[in-house]
Amino acid sequence: MNDPVSSGRTDRLRAALQSLQPVRLEIRDDSAKHIGHAGAREGGHFHVTIASAVFNGVPQVQRHRMVYAAAAELMGRDIHALSIDAQTVDQHK
Repeated sequence: MNDPVSSGRTDRLRAALQSLQPVRLEIRDDSAKHIGHAGAREGGHFHVTIASAVFNGVPQVQRHRMVYAAAAELMGRDIHALSIDAQTVDQHK
């Protein structure tokens, strides 16, 4: 999707997640799959794969909370739905 709105949302999400010091960060915009869905007007649908040393020793649920906290200001405005794959650096290898 080469839509400037989508691109801006992806850029803002990427910038917000830098606080987690990722060694890997992939963001997939799935918004086109949800066109016509009521929530699609309130933000995009994204899948994030992120690997970071800050996740070492942290349970998966807490990792997701950390990602949501980093992206909090974008939720409901730029992001309607966020799917997360949060890995340690060792899991990423």
